[in-house]
Amino acid sequence: MASRIMMIPLRSFALLSPRQSSASLMMVRKNCNDVVRCYSSHDSTALAERVSRVMAAKSEAGLTYDDLAGKLGVTNTYAAQLLLGQAKLTPETATKLKAAIPAISSDDVEHMVHTFPMRTFDNEILKEPNIYRTYEAVTHYGEAMKAIINEQCGDGIMSAIDFYCDVGTTTGKHGEKRVVITFNGKFLPFIEQKNGDNGATSPRD
Repeated sequence: MASRIMMIPLRSFALLSPRQSSASLMMVRKNCNDVVRCYSSHDSTALAERVSRVMAAKSEAGLTYDDLAGKLGVTNTYAAQLLLGQAKLTPETATKLKAAIPAISSDDVEHMVHTFPMRTFDNEILKEPNIYRTYEAVTHYGEAMKAIINEQCGDGIMSAIDFYCDVGTTTGKHGEKRVVITFNGKFLPFIEQKNGDNGATSPRD
């Protein structure tokens, strides 16, 4: 029987306890005949299993993402991205990660250092209310934000590569907890495509 190929929202494993993550992985294997792949060059099953192990090790260490970020010297969002396999671990930060979360296996750390992440997401993740509301806020305010970026910076975009994201909280005037998300991205201007600057013109037969 041919194995089915399906997409798995790996980030969803971060929302589960280690026991729930393990149970979910077992269900995935059962339903997909032990083959779960997003791309031919990317083993999603192996990544999901690693994320589950790393999350269990984080839980054992008793660290929040803010705690971990402080130990690694990165933003809290980037610390989460590292554990979720959405960012590449550098050798320097790997040493700090192993010290911060001793239960992470050396094999998992080695894999995080030497493999290139497949930075992606499954559309199913937008069904999660917390994520969808953030997405909704960006799309709802997107045109206004674009207008202000254009007014303040010119014709261009905010980079999501030369980029910092930090998630925090503050207290409102009525005593309620409020979420604060900061996007700090380099401004990238659109260029005027002048022929003289194009060092790789297309051939004309």
